[in-house]
Amino acid sequence: MPAGLVALALGGFGIGLTEFLIAGLLPQVASSFAVSEAAAGRLISGYALSVAVGAIALTAATARLPRKHVLVGLVVLFVVGNLLSAVAPNYAVMMAGRIVAALCHGSFFGIGSLVARSLVAPERKSRAVAVMFAGLTLANVLGVPFGALVGERWGWRAAFWAVTAIGVLALAGIAALVPARAGRTSPAGGGSPVPVLVPPTSLRAQLRAFRSSQVWLTLTATALGYGGMFGAFTYIAYTFTEVGGFSAADVAWLLMVYGAGLVVGNVIGGRAADRDRDRALLMALLGLTLTLAVFGLLAASAPASVVLVFLMGLTGFAAVPGMITRVTDHAHGSALAAGANVSASNVGNALGAWLGGAALSAGLGYRAPLFAGAGIVAVSVVVMAVAARTVREIP
Repeated sequence: MPAGLVALALGGFGIGLTEFLIAGLLPQVASSFAVSEAAAGRLISGYALSVAVGAIALTAATARLPRKHVLVGLVVLFVVGNLLSAVAPNYAVMMAGRIVAALCHGSFFGIGSLVARSLVAPERKSRAVAVMFAGLTLANVLGVPFGALVGERWGWRAAFWAVTAIGVLALAGIAALVPARAGRTSPAGGGSPVPVLVPPTSLRAQLRAFRSSQVWLTLTATALGYGGMFGAFTYIAYTFTEVGGFSAADVAWLLMVYGAGLVVGNVIGGRAADRDRDRALLMALLGLTLTLAVFGLLAASAPASVVLVFLMGLTGFAAVPGMITRVTDHAHGSALAAGANVSASNVGNALGAWLGGAALSAGLGYRAPLFAGAGIVAVSVVVMAVAARTVREIP
């Protein structure tokens, strides 16, 4: 495994921790700044909105720059944002830190996925992307308990100091281990760099990638796949406690089971996509649809819930490596398209959470978000099937 991939994974781990750990720290943060729970919650929603904006804006603004330099700059932004959060004297500065840190999120994973695939032979590109995303999946498993544990022992600021330190390590690793021309070429079987993508550098050239119907179909499938899973996940704690009979204390380890599924799904999905990408994507999305539907039916069973929340994570993340390589292949290496894929997932998250909340507000019960999620992902299966059926050989 190229050392540069490890550095990218460490960066992904740090960024993932920033996103997830705040959930376990909200009561402390709210108390520290004397703000309401709702105001503290906006530190999460503000981060998500900043991710969606930054994924497009920063990727477009840095289109002509060497990708290694861009990644270094993005991690610097990440470090600055978390440093601001760690020393924030008031709520406004804390929110600013969250926004600054989030700006790098989408671009890092978009551009980083292009760099990751350039470090390995073409037939291993989805696995390389999966390695980079392994950091994010581990952060999903560890983020909330990490934040809660550190916050309980040393205060919430210590958690952000720890993430800042991880960012500094990732910055040093990327600077030292990622090749200067990474993202422009990919090694052949014998190790000699050979061009496999000719990435557009001007903004106009990158925008031309969006003329491809395959790019739009893949982005749509990404948004719907993420949206269905996140719509169910947003309210999963209520499903566990109100339907499954679990105690509130059980939710933390159940979420870790879900996170373990993400880790496994990321590995399986990367390998499967390298063998037959469109088939792997269809199987993952279909598997997620069935998992959510069955989960809704069996949510009252505690043993079934444990198994199904693991499968929810596995099938939900198995599509991620293949979706990213698919959109960038059809966009001919456009970093803007890679960033758009991250934005699409965040738009899907917002849509899924809104639909799941609407189902609850309509009085349909705490199983409803699971069924709503299954319906959303089912649409993504149709979109992906259309994409697979109409695809042509990539020039």
